[in-house]
Amino acid sequence: MPHAQQPDTNNPSSGRRSDAGQIRLQPRDVTGLLTLAEHYAAPYDLLAARTATTEARLRAIVARWRKAGLAATGQLTQGPWWCWLTPQGMRHTGHQWDAAPPPLAHLAHIRAVLACRNWLETGQAWQDGQATWTPDRQIRQDRPATGPRGHLPDAEATWPSIPESPRAGEQWAIEVELTPKAHARTQAIMAGLLQGPYDHVLYLCSTAALNVVTHAAAQFQQPGQPARVIIRQVPPAALMPTPATRKSSSRQ
Repeated sequence: MPHAQQPDTNNPSSGRRSDAGQIRLQPRDVTGLLTLAEHYAAPYDLLAARTATTEARLRAIVARWRKAGLAATGQLTQGPWWCWLTPQGMRHTGHQWDAAPPPLAHLAHIRAVLACRNWLETGQAWQDGQATWTPDRQIRQDRPATGPRGHLPDAEATWPSIPESPRAGEQWAIEVELTPKAHARTQAIMAGLLQGPYDHVLYLCSTAALNVVTHAAAQFQQPGQPARVIIRQVPPAALMPTPATRKSSSRQ
């Protein structure tokens, strides 16, 4: 004899769940939606990496977000599709930042910052030190701009004061530099950040920007002292896909 369906105890008169039609957020959903809020938008490949899933599985996850009115998607440039929050989705995260499609002129930088975050947070030093990432949107909300022309970093890394951590109690500014600036401008930005609350400034640079940043940082190096400006190259995933590195995707 078939078992009778159990009625919804939250709404016994209707026999239907009170949360029917609402999306049930899993930890992976929370990570993804918060990432979109903090980074303006995200390409599918980096969002999949951040949520520890595949791009194929991510498409199904994002489809649920779209159906619930939390996110929108589009192929904004060659390569993977992009996802961003709707105003409703932003409200779900608890933030009050703008929710809109990312400007095309900012896509390369948005991608690079998220790729650098993924790379840093999976590193052994970051995990051992239990560092945390503060995105630029939060920095701008928490305090006014300081330094020349009101420059604020792309992110902050905060290292808690835990025993035996070589970075205990430190706060770093993180700059992601894809396009080289004028030498004087780069030095002025470094000086402004180092005069602020930061113990170090970490520059993650493209090949094109590496030379200018390296020469500008030399001004702040004291003999026999640890470098306050730390320079690394961006991970390969930070760069926008090209026809030579990835075929354009046409799937949502």
